[in-house]
Amino acid sequence: MTRRNSSLGFLGRFGRSEDLRRLDAALRDFDLHPALVPDGAKLAIVNMMKDAWPDREPPAEAYAPVASLFAYCLVGPDLFAQSNGPALAAEAEARIDAALEAGDGMDADLILLALHARLVSPKVVEKFGLTIEQE
Repeated sequence: MTRRNSSLGFLGRFGRSEDLRRLDAALRDFDLHPALVPDGAKLAIVNMMKDAWPDREPPAEAYAPVASLFAYCLVGPDLFAQSNGPALAAEAEARIDAALEAGDGMDADLILLALHARLVSPKVVEKFGLTIEQE
């Protein structure tokens, strides 16, 4: 199966691709307006997801966990818990701890994307001691 490309649309004539619409909807579900995430970051996210499911399109239910962690990284622990509850905030924090321990994987890539795009909340940086190592 060939990989389908993502599309941002063009001048309102051509719509956004289904994967970007699903990601936007998932971000909204976690109280993060999609306009706060640059299109380049969203394209990187959907491409990461396509890499995780190389033989097919990522399933619809795959977008929520991705959006949840990314939203946590962007808004920080306080706002995320206020909007989504302490249980989801604790889950995101456990995922960040596990990603930092493992050093790779989808969650680690999402955290790195937030860091490199300078979108990550300073509170998240401080709480987890996040840095970008220069080689």
